[in-house]
Amino acid sequence: MATNWTTKQNKKFEEALVMYDKDNNGEKWHNIARHVGGKSVEEVRRHYDLLLRDITQIENGQVPLPNYRNASESNARGYANEQRYYMSLSYIH
Repeated sequence: MATNWTTKQNKKFEEALVMYDKDNNGEKWHNIARHVGGKSVEEVRRHYDLLLRDITQIENGQVPLPNYRNASESNARGYANEQRYYMSLSYIH
């Protein structure tokens, strides 16, 4: 069962992944769910699994890059956005 995630919840999810990355006391997913708010531990774990799947597809070239209107827009926005995305996800690997 898929649940909707708001932009705010996604941001809190990303923050919590960084905050509780080294949480080895068995409370990692509970802490992340509590930080996000309004999501169960199961929903948080499922969201994480989907994120890992998406990253794998991106890294394997299974997700096409966006088609920007012109080359200068692609260089200015595409590269920066891609860099920001990968930097924000570097803690997962």
